[in-house]
Formats: sequence, structure tokens, C-alpha cells
Amino acid sequence: MRVLIAMDSFKGSFSSLEAAAFVERGIKRADPEAECRTVAVADGGEGVTRAIMACQPGREQTLTVQGPLAEPVRAMYGVVTKSRELTAVMEMAEASGLNLVEAGKRDVLAASSFGTGQMIAHALEQGCRRFILGLGGSATNDGGAGMAAALGIRFLDEAGAELPPGGGHLGKLDRIDCSGVHPRLGEASFVAACDVNNPLCGPQGASVVYGPQKGATPEMVALLDGNLRHYAQILERDLGCLVAERPGAGAAGGLGAGLLAFCDAQLQKGIDVVLEAVGFDELAVWADLVITGEGRLDGQTVFGKTPVGVALGAKRHGKPVLAIAGSLGPGARDVLRCGIDGIESAVVAPVSLEEAIRQSPDRIADAAERLMHMVVAIRN
Repeated sequence: MRVLIAMDSFKGSFSSLEAAAFVERGIKRADPEAECRTVAVADGGEGVTRAIMACQPGREQTLTVQGPLAEPVRAMYGVVTKSRELTAVMEMAEASGLNLVEAGKRDVLAASSFGTGQMIAHALEQGCRRFILGLGGSATNDGGAGMAAALGIRFLDEAGAELPPGGGHLGKLDRIDCSGVHPRLGEASFVAACDVNNPLCGPQGASVVYGPQKGATPEMVALLDGNLRHYAQILERDLGCLVAERPGAGAAGGLGAGLLAFCDAQLQKGIDVVLEAVGFDELAVWADLVITGEGRLDGQTVFGKTPVGVALGAKRHGKPVLAIAGSLGPGARDVLRCGIDGIESAVVAPVSLEEAIRQSPDRIADAAERLMHMVVAIRN
């Protein structure tokens, strides 16, 4: 049997390929003759760069940029070199991620995506003219204004002074000056890989839905949402770009809106971008069975997350799909309506979170073995 293993990362624990290796171990215990192929996948957040660069010729670039609160951080992006037109593959979380700020020091009003713009500028200067940018895991809520500022765009108040960084100041925005924009930006094309489709503003917008996890109080959420709405109005007036209600504009604290307005980006489902880049269709044609999964399967998985994206891709070729999760949450059965044919949890008995993480390699392999025994029994 030919088995394609396409696991998402288990966030904070294992990469996509590490999780796939655990699954392969379990498959081989149940069916030593099984032929396995693994492919790294991601849905637009953590792992986009690693997934794409694992199957493309290229190199890594590392540079020091400003982190979310202007502290220096080291950020990495990939450069795909298979054609004359270089492609930069990057994740905004490398420069502007929530993981870069200690929980007690989070300041969503001041956090800026400036470092993400520095990565883009660096790649432009390295000759890159195509960009794949993973949105997700942001510490910011600045609508991508920081990113744009790093590319030479000025955000001015009524007196003509530049605004301080962060979404907390966007309510004072009077006009946008694009006269100093990076000279190469207009030559580049951008695909933004989104793991959510939230609009910029409103009840489902960046501030209301994601602000609290970045440290925003209810009062801060209201301020940020109002500031982003004002920002959207200025973008429409000065740039002719309508972003407030665009699906995905609220991704990464509104960076989706900034990429639309300043980079003319295409916003796409992250998992679709990654599956195309890694040649998933060809692999699915080869496979008899596809196994996917992530750290937790629940009702949110159906909204563009990796396992469902993999399943829908496999179903285009009529292939059965099984999913393994670290745990199953409320609504996990919803994935059975979205191309996944069966699910299995790695955790099958009460256990502490620390113990579950420590034992994850063996637990994931055991779950894969249980599933594979059933597959073998049915085939025989």
C-alpha cells in the first residue's frame, strides 16, 4: 500500500515532518510492506516557509529586524531559486510574531509589523520579485501600517508628523504619503497565505476576534477596531483601496489589509498555496491512502485548517483520508463532512498536558498503528 503522510505541525512541539515521521513509524509496525511518502504542509501560519523550502531548490536568508516592540530579533526567510525570477517565502511571525513577546510584556496598542516590512525590503534588494507570505501568529494589530512604513510609506497626523508605531495610534491618521515607497516594490507580486478569512473591522474583525489573545482589554478592543475602521477609510480615500470588509483583510492583525493596499497582494487560503507549491496533486495521484492531522481536531478545523485542506485535495483524486490528532475537541466530528473519512486521537486516557507532550512521539505512532491495522483488515 502506498501511503502519503501530510501532517500539520503540532504547534510548540513538533514540526510537520517530525509528526509525519512518528506516523510512518506506526504505519510500518502495522504493515511493514507499506510504501510511505511524507510532505510538509501548513495552513498559512507556522511552518509555511519550512514546508515550501523542503521541496524547492533554494537557500535561507537570516537578518536582524525590529521585533513587534522594536527590539532586535533574528528572522529567517527562504529564497526559491528554481527559475530566474527569485521567490521569497516568508512568515510574518518570524519578525512580528506573538511568540517573540513575553506574555507579561505584550502591548497590542504599540506592537508593529515594521520588521515584516524589513524582511520584504531585504528580499527585494536580494532580487526577489515574487513573494509568498504566511500570515498568522501575529503580535500586532496595526493593519500592516508598520510593514508599509518599513517600505518607505509615511503615515501622517493632522500636523504632518509621522504617527508612532502600533494600531493604538491609527485613529490620528490624517493622510498617507507614498512618495518615498521602495523603488522595487511595484515590480513585485505578492501572495498572502491566510489561515483565517476575517474582515478587518467589526464583530468578526481582527481586533474583536484576535485582540484579546494579544493582551487587549475590552476597552482596547473597541479602540483598535475604531482605529482600523478609520484607517480603512483613509486607505479608500488616498489609495482607492476598499479593505474593511474583504475576507482575509483582518488576518495577522490586519496585515492582510496592508498587503492588499500597498502590495496589491492576492489573499489566498494558506493550505491551498502550500499544497500547490509542494506538488500535492501529483503525490495524491500516487497514493492509495492519505493520512493527515494536527495537534487538535475540533470545530475550527473545518475553516481552512490543514487537515481539511489536505482532505479536499485528496478527494479531487478519489483518495481515502484518515486524520490523527493530539486530541479531539468539540466539533471534531464536523471534519467527517469535509473529506476526512476517519479520525483517531493520540491521547486515549486521562493524562496531564506535560505528560501528553512528552509522550507524543509514541502516542502518535500508536494512533497510526491502530488506524493502519484497521485499513489492512479491511483490504484483506
